[in-house]
Amino acid sequence: MTSARSTSEPESLPRAAFAAVDLGATSGRVMLALLSGAAGHERVDLVEVARFANGPFVTPESDTARLRWDVRRIWHEVVDGLRIACVAASERGLVLSGIGIDSWAVDYGLIGADGELLEDPRCYRDSALAGTSTEVLDRLGASGHYRANGLQTQPFNTEFQLVAGRDDEVWPAAASIRLIPDLLASWLTGRVVTEVTNASTTGLIDVSTRKWSDAVIDGLERGYPSLGDLRSRLADLVEPGSVVGHLTNSVRRSTGLGRVPVITVGSHDTASAVVAIPADDDRFAYVSSGTWSLVGVELEVPVLSEASRRANFTNELGVDGTVRYLKNVTGLWVLSETLRSWREAGRDISLAKALVLAADATADRTVVDVDGPEFLPPGDMASRIAAAARATSQPIPVSPGEVVRCILDSLAASYRRALGEVRELSGKEFDVVHIVGGGSQNALLCQLTADAIGVPVLAGPAEGAALGNVLVQARAVGAVHGNLAALRAVAHRSSNPITYVPTGTSHRLRADDRTTASSEERSHGWHRKDPSGSR
Repeated sequence: MTSARSTSEPESLPRAAFAAVDLGATSGRVMLALLSGAAGHERVDLVEVARFANGPFVTPESDTARLRWDVRRIWHEVVDGLRIACVAASERGLVLSGIGIDSWAVDYGLIGADGELLEDPRCYRDSALAGTSTEVLDRLGASGHYRANGLQTQPFNTEFQLVAGRDDEVWPAAASIRLIPDLLASWLTGRVVTEVTNASTTGLIDVSTRKWSDAVIDGLERGYPSLGDLRSRLADLVEPGSVVGHLTNSVRRSTGLGRVPVITVGSHDTASAVVAIPADDDRFAYVSSGTWSLVGVELEVPVLSEASRRANFTNELGVDGTVRYLKNVTGLWVLSETLRSWREAGRDISLAKALVLAADATADRTVVDVDGPEFLPPGDMASRIAAAARATSQPIPVSPGEVVRCILDSLAASYRRALGEVRELSGKEFDVVHIVGGGSQNALLCQLTADAIGVPVLAGPAEGAALGNVLVQARAVGAVHGNLAALRAVAHRSSNPITYVPTGTSHRLRADDRTTASSEERSHGWHRKDPSGSR
């Protein structure tokens, strides 16, 4: 059992149940959510009823090895998880009141006119995407493009994937483009929609209007005639909290469920995680920490300045008309890949052991730019770290403790740079940083982050995406009421965030950390403060 709060048993009997399908790039899970408590005192307990490994597979195509997702296997795992959730809810005298799906962003499936999946969806880490973003932005004009979609340039943004695949054999037969959560929702209900928070990562959305962008789509169609009619392949946009439809008869037979509604949530997992931030006011920043780390603040309007574009910040859409102004930086991917590579080499070091070794290693001995492109593909991260250290004339990490400490110190430095830029570019002040997601359980990283930034870090909930997913569902069916602040109050009652206060240890910026110079820190008040007066 995974609980959104610290106790394993709810204090009162649950009155409603929901299923949250939460898909990550390395694992997927189906969570049964139990809502209890009277109005104004609600809380959620999460029970993990199914978990399965996830990850791209390599398939040889021509002379290029490509990474793809086995989305059919994911589908079968989801259906099986919903079957188990049905049983688990029934054992508690409940039926599911809703199902919501969140996942990683940008990737999509192509569906033919007959409704069949044409090929396994491409994975965003596919090396075949390299170079496409530069070509597209040169052709469309980077500044005007950013003013329309406000999106950080990443080589794997959906629009660049579409351009890279425009000459693929299956493209002419594609009648529908469906992002991963929308694809699964369409298989559950038979209805096709596009949820807007995830759609905002495609590059095809006008971030100011929350609609499909005429400027971007027309520009792509003109610039790449072989794309054909791109617009006709895009489904209608819907906001979080919309009912997509109810389970098909086939899914009902497979799961034992009844006429359960499938509800759009913040289907980009970070959008759901931000809903679940247990903040008591709006003076916060966040790090949604998992395979990736998304570092930013919540705003009412996008930041579309040229300075923001040059800093490569993104304006992604959030729940209730909000904007997630953030930078998508490397997360625990580097650490997980390091441990995986060691296992394959016969050096089986657990995460717990690695963190103990890292805590004993010298602080800030080596800090590298883990956001560099060399850390994007799978592979031997320890060797890449050594190469980066050598290139910057720093000590080369050799022991497991040194390697892992380098990764964590480098992540904390990356968070510091990103948050310094957030504060400057958005003008948003914050007194605390919330870390949500799996990385909130990494106590060493949380402490290093607090030390690096100089403000308290509140860690948790670990299952932030699933909890936010459920909160939007519960409000959609009337089980809870209110705005984002009210939902976050439920999140606070449902979790027990741990506070990490800055210590006297200062994270030393390297000479190449030019984006956050010491003078800039002083001008923006990045000084150590008494934690007792920080909130």
